[in-house]
Amino acid sequence: MKSYRFLFLLLIAVLCWNLVCAKSGYGPGEQDWGFLDVRPGGHMFYWLYYTAADVANYTERPLALWLQGGPGASSTGRGNFEEFGPLDVHDNERNWTWVKDMNVLFIDNPLGSGFSYVDNITLLPSKNSEIAEDSLEFMKLFYERHREFEDVPLHIFSQSYGGKMAPEFALELYEAVQREEIRSNLKSVTLGSPWTSPMDSVFAWAPLMLNMGIIDKDGYNKIMEAVERISEYIENDEWNLAYKQWVNTSYIALNASENINFYNILKYLQEEDVNSEETTDNQQNNQTLYSLMNGPVKKALGIEEHIKWGSQKSDIFVELSSDFLKPVIDIVSELLSNTDVKVSVISGQLDLICATAGAVNWIEKLQWSYRKEYVSAPRNSIRIDNNIEGYEKSGGNFTMYWVNRAGHMIPADNPNAMSYILKQITNYG
Repeated sequence: MKSYRFLFLLLIAVLCWNLVCAKSGYGPGEQDWGFLDVRPGGHMFYWLYYTAADVANYTERPLALWLQGGPGASSTGRGNFEEFGPLDVHDNERNWTWVKDMNVLFIDNPLGSGFSYVDNITLLPSKNSEIAEDSLEFMKLFYERHREFEDVPLHIFSQSYGGKMAPEFALELYEAVQREEIRSNLKSVTLGSPWTSPMDSVFAWAPLMLNMGIIDKDGYNKIMEAVERISEYIENDEWNLAYKQWVNTSYIALNASENINFYNILKYLQEEDVNSEETTDNQQNNQTLYSLMNGPVKKALGIEEHIKWGSQKSDIFVELSSDFLKPVIDIVSELLSNTDVKVSVISGQLDLICATAGAVNWIEKLQWSYRKEYVSAPRNSIRIDNNIEGYEKSGGNFTMYWVNRAGHMIPADNPNAMSYILKQITNYG
């Protein structure tokens, strides 16, 4: 009898090893988390939430993968607790969590973000291509650990600098699938509040602030003069100097506007927010999140004491400074031209850092076979409960979504519009 019990327990252990059985983590629902070594000395952290939908098996619902911005911002903290995870930073259950409709995978990516870490600072990535290679390796290891997700529709969602990381990652993943190096049912990549073409975003700052009455003509001229200097450095291939000038331009914009919040132009920053390396929508909210992640969350997930979570890690930001302003428009064009992956862009009307006008400008530069179809397509309103929540326009496998009453953090600012967009992209939401 004991031998049968032993065999039964052994069978369960083997199944859990192959499928990584769901477990209780922090907050409601079944979860999984851990570190995957994407290369020697590079430990990438993920946090998976199994869907809370009323289904016989969670594999009946798609897998949404979330990449945060920064670079160096934490997906497992900021995207999770500040935007659309099951709980907010005050441990309140969130009504609009994506987990109610689909499986959600938060990744602290690139290495050095959130709980992810490297054994030596020299191992931090310095190029977007290196981030994409690490991301591909992560997915290979993730699917080895979670074979059940190999055939589940995968939708990559991103925000801000994630709009640079996601296209190249998606292209790498697609090509690896074609080479039969990995099994993945990649369906879409969504660029939210995207830093896809940084200079298009930066050139949109001053016009937006001027037209909204946030600055006057003098402020406009000072900002545009500073932006032109960034452009000159880029033309001379001086990317480090361009980055430093971008930092300087940010402060000029802050001074001209008396500390406008770059994430939402209806808000302003306090002095402590401006001078903090941990720049977020709200400094008090950020301190609460920091305490949460390095306290109860860290304890519940059993993360070793020497690993410190950070909302925005400055080391990775600095390491990527020479790559920071380089666009990836060509990669988005390649995705549209040479793959069947659906590409979407989402932009909030109150966002300054990645202003809508900048997104519209770089989208006009895209080259793919359905470009004319997109240009001539109607722009339709998104109406929910008699409110216009935004607009949408599609051509071929590309869609642009304009979101009203939303800044940089669209899932949190306008969950009604985001729910509609989720359903359009994944068929759930």
